[in-house]
Amino acid sequence: MSKEQESKIAKDGLRYKTKEGGSPFQDSANMSSISCYKCGLHKPRALGIFRRLLNQSMFMCGECKPVKA
Repeated sequence: MSKEQESKIAKDGLRYKTKEGGSPFQDSANMSSISCYKCGLHKPRALGIFRRLLNQSMFMCGECKPVKA
């Protein structure tokens, strides 16, 4: 686990001075990763497929894809 950081509420109401800004999905503007509708985890688009569900194309990762027998 990451080391714990102390946080105090400043007079202006802000709490985090050392917290890094931004999103863990900073490259999501080019949609290189997308969340699987079944497991909810973000995976690269190349590792999954799109399935038609409720008249929408939904992304399903390769791990959740049903195995054809």
